[in-house]
Amino acid sequence: MADHFHLLVVGGGVIGLSVAWRAAGRGLKVAVADPAPASGASHAAAGMLAPVSEVTYTEEPLLRLGLASLERWPAFAAELADASGHDLDHRADGTLDVAFGSDDLAALDDLAAFVAKLGLSAERLTGRECRRLEPMLAPAVRGGMLAGGDAWVDPRKVTSALLTALERAGGTLVRARVAGLLTAAGAVTGVRLATGESVGAERVVLAAGAWSGSLPGMPPEALPPVRPVKGQIMRLRSPAPILRRCVRGVVHGSNVYLVPRGDGEVVLGATQEEMGFDTRVTAGGLWELLRDARELVPGVTELEVAEVVAGLRPGTPDNLPLVGPTIVPGLHMATGHHRGGVLLAPLTADLCSGESDPELSSICSPLRFQEHPPQELS
Repeated sequence: MADHFHLLVVGGGVIGLSVAWRAAGRGLKVAVADPAPASGASHAAAGMLAPVSEVTYTEEPLLRLGLASLERWPAFAAELADASGHDLDHRADGTLDVAFGSDDLAALDDLAAFVAKLGLSAERLTGRECRRLEPMLAPAVRGGMLAGGDAWVDPRKVTSALLTALERAGGTLVRARVAGLLTAAGAVTGVRLATGESVGAERVVLAAGAWSGSLPGMPPEALPPVRPVKGQIMRLRSPAPILRRCVRGVVHGSNVYLVPRGDGEVVLGATQEEMGFDTRVTAGGLWELLRDARELVPGVTELEVAEVVAGLRPGTPDNLPLVGPTIVPGLHMATGHHRGGVLLAPLTADLCSGESDPELSSICSPLRFQEHPPQELS
């Protein structure tokens, strides 16, 4: 190919497309290389924008990233909807975390106290108050916590909108597999496609999700420690909405969530399996999802099964993404977002498009592994 771009993004999921769209909007000549854009983890994702309800005691840096990106989502969604003409089904009615037993209630009390210590908004509720908010909840629910600032969106609508908006902004979509990187004098200068063609670029952004660690020709010193984490998800169809907001809980020791769509669909998710690049949908995985979801909302077993799908999240050793320049000139990363790809898309796009935020950039810098390999971490 004769074209030479300011920015070439390897990977057309919600992260890669967001990075490319934002860059194109800032006047850069941009391309995205992906043989099947919007068909990977973004296609399987539930779309929860829930940094508060998902916070844990060991992931405060990830929480800071999530809150910063959640704050950007309303403007990002409005701008994207206007640029594409698409509805994103972006909703901000909060997440309801529910508990069944005394141990679950104690854990919620601890979580609520931790959230309050961080200065975040979350409200503890009795079981009756939970059912008043969500009448379809099981009678056995004894209490809950409402993270009123959490939101959610339909990732499939988001990626469809991004494809349209990118095209309207003058971006180029290269529907081909990247077979390797092009280098000159120790710097990355573009990519080689599986078709045999080459695409030149001043900067290459690796946003290939779970496959980011296996790109041929990657300089060893810049190889990202990204692994696939399998997640199986079910989509159920209801003639009328059965939930107003996201509902989460711990059932049989596993986290389960239900995410409602505006058209009545309910997304059940998701398993977390260390199975390599296995994307099979299994009877056991689906049974566990339905079993656990039925404990929270018994009526889900009456709904029609619309789809079952498995996706591969890109995990990292510390559960933080890799966003920013690498030690190799011309090569940047936007990968390793694990469960938070949809949530972190606006922030990632801004950081990759020139926004200066030293604190946030430091948290997710790829250099933390390239200077200190994962095997040396304690």
